[in-house]
Amino acid sequence: MKLPDEVSETLKSYVYVYIDPRNGQPFYIGKGKGNRIFSHLEDQSETEKVQRIVEIRQNGLEPRIDLLRYGLTDAEAVLVEAAAIDLIGKSNLTNKMAGYHSHSFGRISSQEIIIMASAKETIVKHRALLITINKMYRSDMASDELYEATRGVWVVGPRRENAQYAMAVYQGIVREVYRINKWYPAGTLAYTYRDQQEMKAYKGRWEFDGVIAYDIRDQYVNFSVGKGGQNPIRYVNC
Repeated sequence: MKLPDEVSETLKSYVYVYIDPRNGQPFYIGKGKGNRIFSHLEDQSETEKVQRIVEIRQNGLEPRIDLLRYGLTDAEAVLVEAAAIDLIGKSNLTNKMAGYHSHSFGRISSQEIIIMASAKETIVKHRALLITINKMYRSDMASDELYEATRGVWVVGPRRENAQYAMAVYQGIVREVYRINKWYPAGTLAYTYRDQQEMKAYKGRWEFDGVIAYDIRDQYVNFSVGKGGQNPIRYVNC
């Protein structure tokens, strides 16, 4: 199926949802232009999304495809997509990655607000990088997704080698602490929740391999280390 050019011009950028006709539940949300909305029907990759489409067709049905919003700019489509994924919850969708919008924050719980309002200040006594992940953070992130958001990819100089720990910081509050094992050029390590090719495209940036620092995390998690400036990286005791 191909959209006529005049229809594509009317739609501009749009956000769409694939719905399972067997239960009426959405299973994929995307954004695009032109014929992007139908491209998944021809996808031959081995993904959960494609498997769902195959299962639907094996039942003699086709996915229902709705436009959530159209006539958007690219920036508006990114925002609508991110909000829709946050609303439904990535765990309820076959989307590999969560929505992301560079000028807004993701979904957080009321409990998160309480933590932000009541967090006590602490002084970082270890050699650490404080890594602000405001744009990528969500309250419902799995632990490995939080790790991926923290470990890369960053513009860091040789001082990175002096840091023993990396702290994931959201709105000035430490959300997790990792012991850094080794640094690699961006895109070296495998990603599950982020686009692997996009990570490789960040030339000159770095990512680290690490593990949760259970020996010191209780000293810092849910404590405030203050908000930094525009640079997402802060070196402490390095």
